[in-house]
This record gives sequence, C-alpha cells and structure tokens, in this order.
Amino acid sequence: MSPYEHGEVYVLADGGEADLDLGNYERWMSVQLNRDHNITTGKVYQKLIAKERAGGFLGKTVQLVPHFTNEVVDHILKVCEAPVCSSGKGPEVCMIELGGTVGDMESQGFIEALRRLRYSILPEDFCLLHTTYLPVFGGTQKTKPTQHSCRSLLAQGLTPDFLICRSEEPLHAEIREKLGNQCGVSAKDIIGAPNVDCLYQIPVEFANQGLMVRLLHKLQLPSRVPPMDVPNYETFKSFVSVLRNPANPTIRIAFVGKYVTGGGDAYFSVLQCFEHCQIALAIKLDILYMESETLEGASAEEAVEALKACDGIFVPGGFGVRGIEGKVKAVETARKYNIPYFGVCLGMQVALIEFARHELGWADANSEESTRRARAEVVRIMDCDRNQMGANMHLGARDVHIIAPESKMGTIYSGAAVVSERHRHRYEVNGTYLEDFRKAGMIVSAVSDPTQGADQLRVEAIEIPSHAHFLAVQYHPEFISNPLDPSPPFVSFFAAAAKKKFNWPHECHPRRLPGGM
Repeated sequence: MSPYEHGEVYVLADGGEADLDLGNYERWMSVQLNRDHNITTGKVYQKLIAKERAGGFLGKTVQLVPHFTNEVVDHILKVCEAPVCSSGKGPEVCMIELGGTVGDMESQGFIEALRRLRYSILPEDFCLLHTTYLPVFGGTQKTKPTQHSCRSLLAQGLTPDFLICRSEEPLHAEIREKLGNQCGVSAKDIIGAPNVDCLYQIPVEFANQGLMVRLLHKLQLPSRVPPMDVPNYETFKSFVSVLRNPANPTIRIAFVGKYVTGGGDAYFSVLQCFEHCQIALAIKLDILYMESETLEGASAEEAVEALKACDGIFVPGGFGVRGIEGKVKAVETARKYNIPYFGVCLGMQVALIEFARHELGWADANSEESTRRARAEVVRIMDCDRNQMGANMHLGARDVHIIAPESKMGTIYSGAAVVSERHRHRYEVNGTYLEDFRKAGMIVSAVSDPTQGADQLRVEAIEIPSHAHFLAVQYHPEFISNPLDPSPPFVSFFAAAAKKKFNWPHECHPRRLPGGM
C-alpha cells in the first residue's frame, strides 16, 4: 500500500497487515487484535467466491443481499468472541467502526449488514454512535449536514443512539437542542468533540459530558471503576497536564524519512510513540522533518549542517532505492559528530551500509535492495521467492533474544533475555560480515535465534558502544508502544538526546508508567 495514499501499514501480532486505525485501537484500549478484526470488502468477496467455487451455494445466484450481508454478520459474530487481552476472557463489548460517509456506495452492503445485525439481537445489545461534522459559517455552527446525514441513515434502517459532533469549538447548547429535535436523538446523547491541542483531552471531554455513563446505561452494563485495563479519567488528565507543561525542556530531533512530505500518516505509529515518550520523560520534542533526498546532491551540505544542530537523529523504516543515500548520509553525520542515533528497520540497514563504507573501507558496500552489483552486500534479501512482491516478508510478533546483557539493549529492556517485538521487513543483515563489523567496533546485541550459525543468524539490533548513543533495530518497536507502556528503545533514545543537551540524569525510563490500571 502506498504510504502517500493509505498512510502506514500497521502490523498486528499475528502478522496481519492492516490500516493504521487498528493501531489506534490497540494503543488507546490496551488490546491485542488479529487479522480477523480487520474486515474489508475484498475479504468478504474472496470468501464468497471461494465458497461458491466449492459448491457452497449449490448453483444459486450469489447476491449482495443476503449473501454478502450474511457473511459480514457471521464474521462480526465470530470475531466479537475472540479474546483481546492477556486474561484470555472474551470481550464484553465489541466495537465496530464503519468508515467513510453515510451514502457512500462502498458502504451500502455493510450498512445493510449492520441493520440486519441490529434487529437480530436484543435492543440493549446494540448501540449506534454516529459521528458527524458541524461546519462553522459566519461564526455559527451549522446543523444541516448532520440533519441530512441522520435522515440518510434512517432511510437505510439505522437509528443513531448517540451523535458525536466534530467541530472547531465546543458544542453550543442551542445547537445541541436543535439537533435533538431534528435528528431524533436525546439532547443528553449528543456529545461534542471539539478541536483540542492535546488528543488526550478528548476522553476527558467525553467523560465531562457523561458519555460513559450513558453508554453503560444503554448497554445495561454494570459500572466499573476503572472499566478495563486502560488509562482512567485521572490518568488522561495527567497526560494532558504533562504535555501542556511549559516548563518541560525541549530537545530537537531530526526525523529523516522518505515520506515526510506526504503527511504524518505514513509514520503515524512512530509519531504516537514520540508522544508517549514525551509523557514518560516530561520533555518537549521539536522535530525537524527532513526528506532523505535533501541529503543528496546540491542541498546536502546545508542539510548536514541542519542535522548537526540537532540533539538526536532518527531514521525510520521504508522500502525502495529512492532516498537511500540520503539516509546513509544522516547516519554518517550522527556517527561522525557523536549525535545520538536511533534507526528502525531500514534505519538499521543504512547504518550497516554507512559503517561498512567508512569504517571498514568497503566503498561499494550496499544493500541487495539497492543494487545487486556491490562487492559487499551487507544487507540481503531473506530466503524467499525473489520474483514475488507479496507474501514474502517477515511479519508479526517475534521473539528478540538479547545476547549482550551489558549492552544498551540489555539496559533498555531491564536485563530481559527475551522480548517480543513486531516485524515487517524483506531484507536482513548478511551474517557473512558480522565478524568484520565486530572488529571495527560495531556489535550485534540482539538476534532472533541465538542457536543459528553466523550465515543464518537474523540480526535484530546493532550498537556502537563507543558512541554517545548509537542503536538500530530491525523490528518496529513503535507498534506496541502505548501511553502507559512507551517503547523502551525510543525512550532511551530521547533520554540520550536530552542528556547530550542538558546533562539529563536518566539513561531510560521504567517500562510501565505509574497511573495505569
């Protein structure tokens, strides 16, 4: 999927690749989802076609209604019973997000499926929250788009139980009453969702308007304090307090990526992880976004000077040849000028390339992804079908074995020998050259399987012990970071950057923050 069109590809624990929205749900609700929680039109049609080819319909005409809609309902009823937390218990509430806008052609089958689901279960077992937008013209919040949206939904057989009204400013009392009269929703069940400077303020806003109490009443669920293993009201307030504190020290971080001009969605989980670290360390991040191609050609000298003025340099993952040399230049700047560096996935691979070129003297060192003519391919493709683009990646949660307890990885993960992290990559370190790297000062501190020989060893983390902070990992630690449990490698990186600028006293922060349930 194109990062510019779809944003990041979020990786689930079972290796499922999904929309970034599922990452939001995992972070905010402290749950672990799987690929079945991501239902798409393509998946439904694929199942229907396979079933028809296998004779499942006995020659009947396969239609949108009832076959497509029944498949959607069956999928929901099956998935809603799957455990999503460590307790192994089934969930009490299943939340379904239907994206898009009421009236979209693409959503018609799903809306009909939800209508059928609603009338096949008890009224207290189904609650519909409809999110709408209130534009402002002439200083007045306008309700017509919301009225038409609700009427369109009613025409398709669904009645909203709650309205969540997005707006630039808090919902006016008279607008709430007007919507209640026009949309058939109680004024108490119309909730404002205004623009805020801190996203963690939104749960506080909802709680202040009584949303949780009303939801529990509608679903006839007993009240819980806290309702589940997620941040509670006071914890969210503390997050807001930390992020808004003007006394927090500021560090400048260079973010050198390939898709930074396409908006933040391409690196959504990374940026969310940055925010978690700001809360954990009570710091502010001043991020210098830099397209890696600006470090190539005529603009390189000016871009390098901008990097040298930063307190830390971060290089995220990516695919393809474009911008690789710019990322290599960013690594060289960090290593040469002793600037804290952290690389993820491709950020580790370019770190190996840079080190091989400038410390080992292999001028043509490269990745097999970039060229197949390099004398030293320090990064190679994994054992797979080289002519197939899909279904050949290392995906999902895998064990990472820390083989150097005294290393930075050992410190970051509090001495743990094995941790679980999520992966998404097609290329890996060429184990043939590991001894050369070790002799030159770069060590391997984590691998996927320590019993493998050097040629088959899958490297998970590399470090330069003599550097202020030089760490790169093959996995994606941002995928399991959340506000109560920020990613240790990211926290350590920002702590090192703060230490460089302010003589920060902490090497890293505890894995679990106080205040969580």
